[in-house]
Formats: sequence, C-alpha cells, structure tokens
Amino acid sequence: MANKKKQQSNSQSWQAIGKVLKFISRYRLLLFFSILLAGVSVLLQLYVPIVFGNAIDQIVGPGRVDFGKITGYLGQIAVLIALSAAASWVMGLINNKLTYQTIQDIRQRAIRQIQVLPLSYLDSHSSGDIVSRIIADTDQVSDGLLLGFSQLFTGVVTIFATLVFMFSKSVLITLLVILLTPLSFVVAHFIAGHSYQMFRLQSQTRGVQTALIEEMVGGVKVVKAFGYEGRASKRFAKINEQLQEYSQKATFFSSLTNPATRFINSLIYALVALAGALAIISGRLSVGGLSALLNYANQYMKPFNDISSVVTELQNAAACASRVFELIEQEPEIDAVSLTGKEEKPGLTLGAGTVRLDHVDFSYTPDKPLIRDFDLTAKKGMRIALVGPTGCGKTTTINLLMRFYDAQDGDILIDDQSIYSVNRSSLREKFGMVLQDTWLEEGTVRDNIAFGKEDATDEEIIEAAKEAHSWDFIKRLPQGLDTELLADSLSAGQKQLLCITRVMLVKPPMLILDEATSSIDTRTEMLIQKAFDKLMEGRTSFVVAHRLSTIVNSDLILVMKDGQIIERGQHEDLLAKKGFYYKLYNSQFAKLA
Repeated sequence: MANKKKQQSNSQSWQAIGKVLKFISRYRLLLFFSILLAGVSVLLQLYVPIVFGNAIDQIVGPGRVDFGKITGYLGQIAVLIALSAAASWVMGLINNKLTYQTIQDIRQRAIRQIQVLPLSYLDSHSSGDIVSRIIADTDQVSDGLLLGFSQLFTGVVTIFATLVFMFSKSVLITLLVILLTPLSFVVAHFIAGHSYQMFRLQSQTRGVQTALIEEMVGGVKVVKAFGYEGRASKRFAKINEQLQEYSQKATFFSSLTNPATRFINSLIYALVALAGALAIISGRLSVGGLSALLNYANQYMKPFNDISSVVTELQNAAACASRVFELIEQEPEIDAVSLTGKEEKPGLTLGAGTVRLDHVDFSYTPDKPLIRDFDLTAKKGMRIALVGPTGCGKTTTINLLMRFYDAQDGDILIDDQSIYSVNRSSLREKFGMVLQDTWLEEGTVRDNIAFGKEDATDEEIIEAAKEAHSWDFIKRLPQGLDTELLADSLSAGQKQLLCITRVMLVKPPMLILDEATSSIDTRTEMLIQKAFDKLMEGRTSFVVAHRLSTIVNSDLILVMKDGQIIERGQHEDLLAKKGFYYKLYNSQFAKLA
C-alpha cells in the first residue's frame, strides 16, 4: 500500500513538472541560449585543469622553470575563468527572465480560469486557499525553477563533458564510474517519493492557514465583538502545528538526499582510486593520469550532490504546481466564454423581455432538493417580489436566472429562448444586479461606478449618481469622483449606494435586486425606492427583499417555502387570504413598516 502511494506520488510529481515544462516551452529560444551558455561555462571550466597541467609540465627541475610559459598559461587560466564567469552570469539573467515569464503565464492562466469556473467550485473552496494557490504556491514553483535552471543545466553538461575527458584517460575506469552512477539515482528516487507527499501536505495546510488568516483579518470586528479571539487563536495554533509537523517531515526526508548521494559518490571516488592504483601497478596508467582521473571524477560527482538539492526543491515545486494545476484544470462553466475569447454558443436576442421558469427543479446536493417544480411567467415590465423565510430558495432562484448554477430539470426561457441555448455572458449582460454583499474594486469612485460602462462620461456618471442619491456624499469626498477607495473609506450604506449607481448608469433591460437596500437607512431607502421605481419602469424585475417598502408595490409577490411557491398574488390580495404571507407579514414586515 505504501509502495503504491509512493509510486502515485512520483507519478503526480512528474506530471506536475511536465505541465510546467509545457509553459516553459513557449520560450524555446531563451531555453536554448540558457543551455548553450551552461555548456560554454562548463567547458571553459573543464579546460582549466588541462592548461594548469601544461603549466606544471614547465616545472622540470630546480633552476629549469620556464617562467615565461608559466605566466602565459596563468594568463590563459585567468581568461578562461573570466569567460566562464561571464557566461554563467548571462545564463543567470536568462534563467531569471525565463522563470518569471513562466510563472507570470501560469498565474495569468489561473486567474483567467477563475473567471470561467462554475460558482459551485468557488463556493466549495475558501478564497484564502485559492489565493494561496495563485500566490504562495506559484512562488514555490518559481524558487524550484530558478534553482533547477541554474544548477540542473550546468550539472547535466558537467556530467557529460567530464565523461568525455575521462574516456580520453581510461575507458575501463570511466565505464566503472558509469556503472556505479545509478546508485545515486536509486537513492534520490526513493527519498523523493516520501518528500513529495510531505511537501504536498505542507502546501495544502499552508492554503488552509491562509484561508483562516484571511477569515480572521476580514472579520476582525465580528471576532472581537463575539469574543472569538481565543477560539480563533486555538484554531490557528492547531493548523500552525500541523504545518510545522509537515514542514519538519518534508525537511527531514529532503535532507537525506544530499548526504546519501555524497556517501555514494565518495564510495565511487574510492573505487576509482583503487582501480587507478591497480592500473598504475600494471603499467596501464601513469600517476599523472590517475591524478587527472581523480580530478575529473570529483567534478563528475559534484553535480550529483548539487542535483540532489535541486531534486528537493523540485519536489516542493512539483507539489505546489500540482495544486495550481488542479485549479487550472477544473472544468469551466459549460458554454462559458472560452479562454481564447470566442463564444461557444450564440448570444441572447432580447425582445419584449418575458421571463419564464418552466417547472424548474434544483438542488445543491442530490439528497437535498431545494427548488421543486418552480413555475412562473414574468411579462415585460413586471416587478416580481420573492419573499419567504431564510433558506427557502429566494437567492437560489436568482442564481438560476443568472446561470450561476444550472437547473437539474425544467427550463428557463427569455423571450422563448432557453438560457441554456445561449452563452452566459450575453445572458448576464441583459441583467443589472445589485446584491446585499457589496463589492468594490481598488481604484477611484469613478472607476467603480463605470465598472459596467468604461466609456461613460462624467456627465453620465454624475447623472446616475444623482438618480441613486449617492452624489451628495460623493461630492463631499476629498477628490470627488477621483477619490481613491480604501478598505474602510466608505460606510456599508455608501458602498451599496455606489453599487446601485452602477446599475443606474448601465440601465440594463432587466433587473435583479437581492436585498439591494439592506445597508441603507430608511430615509435614503425611500429616495432610492423612487429611483428604482423609475428604473424598473418597462423592465422585467426580480426583487428579493425583507423590507415592506420593496414588496407592496410589486406586480406579483411569490411567497416561497422549502423551495416551492406556496402563494402568489399582490400584497392586499395575499393579506386577505390570511395564509403564510399574512403570518409572515405580521411577524416580520409589519414590525419593519
């Protein structure tokens, strides 16, 4: 079982490295020059012992030293070392560019993938873990690549070049070295399988830790308000302890590689010395030849020690890369905009704006049905209010309309076009959406308002802000529309007003308002409601609300419970029935009115 797991880990490791190499292959020219310069640097270094040997040959006895030739050879050595260092320096620059370009491409690919991932994936993974994959894990891949390029290329060239020089001295001893070399690979392979598992667990735990830190920092006010600091610290301490354990195990296994390969290499060195001594006794090799062989044998084995360190880094990089590629290779939304920017299905052609939900069924998990036999026709200009207790399916209905999730049964049609027969982007651009959870990007107030209409003029932005009643606070900001937004520079209500202003600017054909005024005071809400009334004229609108003011004027109120419509009608009619809506109104809405 353990052997099977180790084989699986090695397979995953090589697969991850192979996927990284596909990204690297885009920069073949840089890769070619890096390998070429590695070869030049190594060959220049390996030629130094030959020149040095020639210099020694000029010392033939006392008083017979040819200082002129020795000086010439020393000059050659200085030039060789300088040229080798220059080639190595340029190779380092190329490797840096190659690595950072590759990591940039991988990160860009991951970000583009997030844009087309289904909401079900994003809902089931913490944002901290996803951020950790794109930032921390790719950083680890970068470190592995830098070390790999700088030592792996040089090491491989050194190994093959020294073999050529060794063959010129003694074929038999060189073959002996080659036959013993696989011992180093066997040991490194054995250790690598165990270290990969630990590095992977380390990377996963780092993602969990990042998610917890983000949760604690983002919700620091709630944490403090409910006295959760102690429990949060205990959770963090437990995860931190796990991370320390996996890190120590990963370091332990990886640290075995270098001394193990050094032991094997020392054994090879000793056997070369013994074989060389026997060759001298038999007259097949001179003392100078053995000295050269030992020198080259040492240079031959040194890269294996360096590569063992590279293997450790590559195992860490491979473990982190596998997490990044897990994200990249997730199935995107069906008929989402492809990564080439081409639409895979035709766009939605809007006519009157009639929306029909035809016996729709949906569940987040197969064993827990949520929406059952949902049937509705909303004609152009109708304002549909969705009301009901928490968890009854109101927001889920909105998610289905926007195709954040797909229904398991039934159909949703807009102007007799199934939303599943058109691409999602064309569907979503027909809806203006204001949610309870506000989202603002880094940038100015202007940037955030013009989020859906980048070419909007200042006049259009100001007009939309006035309609949304956000202009009063915007003009009081230090730089007005050019004010840079910081984390706490606006109140929750002001943030929501900016989100409403976005919709006012775009004026989409259809509207979805999900608790759109939940963070706004009652007076401002009255003003906003008037603006919404104007905006919703002639537009099919779906409103999820807990406040009475956004419900009473609706053309149709859908009362939902356990994923089903149990009552429908207008406000007064539903009250007259004295059913579930009547009870809901008296227990909830009447108190808020």
